[in-house]
Amino acid sequence: MAVQVVVPNVGESVTEGVIATWLKQPGDWVDQDETVLELETDKVTMEIPAPSAGVIGDHRFGEGDTVEVGATVAEIDESASKPAGAPAAEAPAPKADLAPEPAKQEPVAQQPQAAAAPANTSNGKASSNGDYNATPLAKKIATEHGVDLSSIVGTGAGGRIREHDVIASVQSGGKVAQTVVSPSKGQRIERVERMSPMRQKIASRLVEAQHNAAMLTTFNECDMSGVMALRKQYKEEFSERHGINLGFMSFFVKAVVRGLQAQPAVNSFIVEDESGKPALKYHDYCDISIAVSSPKGLVVPVLRSADQMSFAEIEQGIKDLAIRARDGKITLEEMTGGTFTITNGGIFGSLNSTPILNPPQSGILGMHSIKNRPIEDPSNPGQIALRPMMNLALSYDHRVVDGAGAVRFLVAVKEAIEDPHRVLLDL
Repeated sequence: MAVQVVVPNVGESVTEGVIATWLKQPGDWVDQDETVLELETDKVTMEIPAPSAGVIGDHRFGEGDTVEVGATVAEIDESASKPAGAPAAEAPAPKADLAPEPAKQEPVAQQPQAAAAPANTSNGKASSNGDYNATPLAKKIATEHGVDLSSIVGTGAGGRIREHDVIASVQSGGKVAQTVVSPSKGQRIERVERMSPMRQKIASRLVEAQHNAAMLTTFNECDMSGVMALRKQYKEEFSERHGINLGFMSFFVKAVVRGLQAQPAVNSFIVEDESGKPALKYHDYCDISIAVSSPKGLVVPVLRSADQMSFAEIEQGIKDLAIRARDGKITLEEMTGGTFTITNGGIFGSLNSTPILNPPQSGILGMHSIKNRPIEDPSNPGQIALRPMMNLALSYDHRVVDGAGAVRFLVAVKEAIEDPHRVLLDL
């Protein structure tokens, strides 16, 4: 009896996806619930499991093909016998410490890391990568970037190397064997690569935000001395008690919550009322979207009810979201419903920027690099002091938020960061 492998319905807004990787080839044995293929939608990359055990038939679509929700992509022959020597289903990997904290500045999201061993450079060239247990796309990316697949530990079924494993290795700056190809003098090389569904969605939303909102950005700066001193004083005790590192992001989430409570318009949306006329929808809670860099693009998962969270709960929540975004495990539900967004370009070295709104939200806070700069010493007026300073940028929808309200919001964030005891005392 043949059982169909069908593209499942993952949400009302998702109607199709692109087959990123076939993990099982025709004739392969597959156990029930074992991953058959990876499907990339404009929201998330998801794994499609086998509905039953058996032998995979011919693929009805190839890698890179667009398939609609409900489409049958392959069949599984349940009547086939499991071949001798077929590998057993992969056991779930134990959960462990996954993402070390950066030494200097707490990012919104960890940079992807890949477990790597020294590359085999005995012949001075990168491996042909032809014999490794890797997906075709992973081999293609490895060849383009001169990555030796022997230096990568795969995260796919049976240890198979997937494309994001290779991308993570490239982004982590791991030392790998490379073959440098120098173009001939005067040679002009061009190539066209199809935009992924996620990248297409990111592009359309950014354009939508600029076309549909009266977007404006206001700037300020904050002295990070107070937060850095408090963190230095208590980080070891905090880690021992809560099992999570104390970073900067929990302070900024708390500061943003304080600002949103002081300026509720920044935490509101434009909607239509019952008569179809414009109205404002206010939120008495703070669901903070955290911009996270993943191997496949920017995703914005939501830290729900951040106003009810402790510092430890915020840190644990952000770490969990960052790890699962890196591993492609974020769900559609986790990326919808935020009321305000925080993005940290500082982890990439940005000194200043004008972040773009995340529709339908009315505000987004941009954090930037911490740099020592001379300022007037607040404790000694007229004297110059060298302080660790961060530029802050608030982009907001001027249809909803007045300029004065935007400035007051940013000042509230600045005050909470420069004097973190205000947050602790709820002042």
